[in-house]
Amino acid sequence: CTRVIRLEQVEKASDFLIEIMPLMFIPGGVGLITAWDELRPILLPVAVIIFVTTVLVMVVTGKTTEIVMKRGKKNEQHNE
Repeated sequence: CTRVIRLEQVEKASDFLIEIMPLMFIPGGVGLITAWDELRPILLPVAVIIFVTTVLVMVVTGKTTEIVMKRGKKNEQHNE
């Protein structure tokens, strides 16, 4: 969109990161399993926090995307 970095420059790295993404979840999963006894008493507050922050991130990301898309359309119309 900004043409600072071209798609070709990041394509190879992004493909690699997507391929190894499942592997990156293993340490977190193992950490949860080993800490389950400590997490059990606070599971409900942690679940609520995770839910609220996930929804918040989704809303902010959506609104930001809308703003960027509107600006892009304005720039396209201005350039024509």
